[in-house]
Amino acid sequence: MPAPASSLKIGIASCCRNHGLRVVVLGLFLMVCETVRAETAPSFRNEVMAVLSKAGCNQGACHGNARGKGGFQLSLRGQEPAADYQAIVHEWQGRRIDTFQAEKSLLLEKPLMLVPHEGGRRLTAGTIEYEILSRWIAAGAPEDPPSTPQLVSIEVSPLQRDLIVASAAEATFRLEVQARFSDGTTKNVTRLTVFEPSQPVVEIDPEGSVRVQEFGAYAIVARYLDQQVTVRLAVFPPHAHAAAVERQPHSPMDEIVFRRLRELQIEPSALCDDQTFIRRTTLDMIGLLPTPQEARDFVNNGDPQKRQKWIESLLARTEFADWWALKWCDLLRVEEKTLDAKGVAAFHGWIRDAIARNQPVDEFVQELISARGSSYSVPATNYYRALRDPATRAEATAQIFLGARLQCAKCHNHPFDQWSQNDYYAWSNVFSQIDYQIVENQRGDTNDAHEFKGEQIILLKLKEQFPDPRTGQPRQPSLLDHQLPPLNAEEDRLLPMASWLASRNNRRFVEVFVNRVWQQMLGRGIVEPVDDFRATNPAAHPELLTWLSDEFVAHNCDLKWLVKTIANSAVYQSSSTTNPSNSRDEVFFSHSYVKRLSAEQLLDALSQATDVKPNFADHPQIQRAQALPGVQAMAFRRGKITLADRFLREFGRPQRLQSCDCERTTETTLTQTFQLIGGKLIQEWVTHPDNILKTLATDHRDNYPSAIEELYWRTISRAPTSLEAETHRKYIEKSLTPREGFEDILWALLNSDEFLLRH
Repeated sequence: MPAPASSLKIGIASCCRNHGLRVVVLGLFLMVCETVRAETAPSFRNEVMAVLSKAGCNQGACHGNARGKGGFQLSLRGQEPAADYQAIVHEWQGRRIDTFQAEKSLLLEKPLMLVPHEGGRRLTAGTIEYEILSRWIAAGAPEDPPSTPQLVSIEVSPLQRDLIVASAAEATFRLEVQARFSDGTTKNVTRLTVFEPSQPVVEIDPEGSVRVQEFGAYAIVARYLDQQVTVRLAVFPPHAHAAAVERQPHSPMDEIVFRRLRELQIEPSALCDDQTFIRRTTLDMIGLLPTPQEARDFVNNGDPQKRQKWIESLLARTEFADWWALKWCDLLRVEEKTLDAKGVAAFHGWIRDAIARNQPVDEFVQELISARGSSYSVPATNYYRALRDPATRAEATAQIFLGARLQCAKCHNHPFDQWSQNDYYAWSNVFSQIDYQIVENQRGDTNDAHEFKGEQIILLKLKEQFPDPRTGQPRQPSLLDHQLPPLNAEEDRLLPMASWLASRNNRRFVEVFVNRVWQQMLGRGIVEPVDDFRATNPAAHPELLTWLSDEFVAHNCDLKWLVKTIANSAVYQSSSTTNPSNSRDEVFFSHSYVKRLSAEQLLDALSQATDVKPNFADHPQIQRAQALPGVQAMAFRRGKITLADRFLREFGRPQRLQSCDCERTTETTLTQTFQLIGGKLIQEWVTHPDNILKTLATDHRDNYPSAIEELYWRTISRAPTSLEAETHRKYIEKSLTPREGFEDILWALLNSDEFLLRH
């Protein structure tokens, strides 16, 4: 019976065919469903990554740590989405997510604290952030398709020019963040934006509503994915009369500052008096106190142009070069351990000579950066003698001359700036050709590889490269400018780098230098810290920095012109005495900022006041701290230091081991207090038998009021009030001897705020 068998075969075949078709159809159906789910799922890169940042999961203190937390590591601030996707979806056999029961995923349960979580609660059920994560997981945790739009930029509103101004006891307003993507679309991403205020008194809720509880100036960084924008905020008490107060500007620079103060309803302080002016300018421009005669003559001078003339006279003083060379020496690491005494003397002498000749700053820096040859006969080469490897050279050069702190980019993309690891190693490779021929090295400690004593030749090896440790291969040497092509790796890289870096067309270079000088003169930079220029640390006065930079270039990058222009301004000459509207201002230059004298200023001021000359180890011929070429590093190592050397270190003189202003400190310490109250140096100088008190006893004999007045002019550059003079006279008459009475008065003046502070 063949027919039935044949029919059975045909039926079975038909059944198989139908079953196969059903399998195919089912497969196609599932694929379509997955595609639909993926298309409707939140974007991993644009939404899920934003949620992880908003929750703080990828911060350095949490899973963004270099070693992660609890076996789970994310890239710092979400800088590597592909690696984060791998860690979330595939690591640990995918146990962090459950696509069948999204709510059971560890990625949700841990931040909800449904299971123990060391990081605490980071999510709340029902919020937008929770919904994004749960919908993404439920959709199968898909990776974004290649067509997904990429973030291009973000914009924050409202913005009033470069500053939001509020005048209320408790200011409130709302920030809104719009993201612009590569396909031209925009989206409100306020809810997914991370807001980071500069002070805890600024409170920001998840919707961008800002509440400020105290008056002051603040910054808020708005960060969405890899884009950041800084919003500056000023909240000051309303003073209706302040806006009407007019100060006479001395220059366009003053007009810029005063215009901003009017917007803020801040009344600027009046000009300082003549006694304050001569003391301030002399300390700021040459690092010394005015002599008693200079101060008296200036105060009694009726010439309306006397301030301008005094500034001109300071520019011509030899101490001007000493003082400003000291600033450069701090940054360029002029110290004896690495450079040796001869190298320090040569380098310091070259720097001082450039300032004395008023060499244009751009030419000075180009000569410094491109130098090669003997560390003795070509002093500028000592810059590289102190920086022994490509990475250190790259970091120091960027920080000193471009205000770029690249150190973070060595291990990961910079979290607050534009620089990536690729930028870091490409820039470092610019400096890899530098090498050393050590002619001799007679170091005292043969175990210290960082000590050198003897001549070195700084030379170039054109084929040398600096490898990127991630790949083991060098990156193409490139400048810190994404608009410029890479350098030719086979040619001299220093020359084109120096020409670009110290060019008058390099806006960053010009602004960084101008800002440094402004900070030295006024006690605070327009950008602060002065070596931290980035979009997330904006200038307090962008217009002011622009004007000063333009004029500095127009005046041939002339340091003396810059110092003179600042010193002649009404902003610089303002009083440190505040009024109700500007007492809380610390950034807009509505009054002069008080600061402690630096270590060298203070020691030299003590020497001037007491008429006792300091002794310095290894430099017996030098009698002013500001004129020292180095920092006595080897004298400290030998233990052969003087009281003056120890005083300088205790009061914050840097050891010059870093290329950062932060190494020098003017903070007060308990040790400093003890030094001033009863330290050996103060005690010896106040009681020295041949100090100023001997001269006063001879010149003024029993004329106590005249001698007291001389002490005042010598220490704080003013005459005593009638009450002060009478009080001191009575004290001297009651003392065992007039000498003891005068010693106590001198000691009291040296410990007064008027003496210790620049105001």
